[in-house]
Amino acid sequence: MNDFIAKLWASLEQTYGPAGPFYAMAALGMLIAILAVPFLLKRRKDPLERFSFKDEIREAEVAKLRVAEDNGALQGLAPLLESEDKKDDNQALADLKSAGYKQPSAIRVFYMARAALGLGGLALGLIFTILLPEEPNLVIAGVLSTILGMGGYFLPVYWVKRQIQVRRQEIQNAFPDAMDMMLVCIEGGQSLDQAMARVGMEMKAGGTPLADELEIVSQEFRAGKDRSSVLRDFAERCAVNDISSFVTVLIQSSTFGTSISQALRVYAAEMRDKRLMRAEEKANVLPTKLTLGTMAFTVPPLILILVGPSFIQILRSLARFNGG
Repeated sequence: MNDFIAKLWASLEQTYGPAGPFYAMAALGMLIAILAVPFLLKRRKDPLERFSFKDEIREAEVAKLRVAEDNGALQGLAPLLESEDKKDDNQALADLKSAGYKQPSAIRVFYMARAALGLGGLALGLIFTILLPEEPNLVIAGVLSTILGMGGYFLPVYWVKRQIQVRRQEIQNAFPDAMDMMLVCIEGGQSLDQAMARVGMEMKAGGTPLADELEIVSQEFRAGKDRSSVLRDFAERCAVNDISSFVTVLIQSSTFGTSISQALRVYAAEMRDKRLMRAEEKANVLPTKLTLGTMAFTVPPLILILVGPSFIQILRSLARFNGG
């Protein structure tokens, strides 16, 4: 056995250089990781699927049981991917919720993606170094693998931050229309809970994230959760200043017993003014952007057209002068 390992080691060194055995171990590790992915992603069968409940009460109980039990992706790696102290994962969980990933397994998939992409970047750097026509250089391999590994490790973080920005922008753009519809519903005689549920239902056709958030709020209201807690959680998930101000207005109106419809009427008018101000701001920035584009793509060709012939004549004159 030792002779076989020694011969294999020598063969790898002769074929790929001094780092050949390490390349082989890296390739073997990647192969094992790829083969293990289907087993990690396999979900356990839900034992409640064999029952056929037609009673609405029992269906609700089954739904509660399914929500309480987390059979999501990478459940088998939960001890490795999740911290025992949940406070360490609070920031990552808050970012994932703000990005729209509310599944219980989102934190595990996030950490697994960081580890997999980081190791994949390291292996990709080694493979690229092996494929070079000249003899592999350990320094180049180390630098390239480190860069690709760090890029792969931080790529999920960038993706989540980007999704947060896009989602916040979509919520911010849809919120003034939601405020107008909510005001119409409340002035029509509906309560705040019914108004938010109706607005979420109407906006669901547009596929905006705000519709999903309003649906969550209406479900929490129906579950009997405290109204202030529901509204604060709503503002925390959206992480938009307009919604935070809206939640503050609703909580203060409920605390001091003032009219919610009057408060919403004033706030909806303010939201329309803010949307108009954002549009004017973008319109005012447009001439500056056009000026920069004009200077970058119009002035250099114009200078080349005007000065180019004169410059060529000067070069020809200098060449004639040197020749003469």
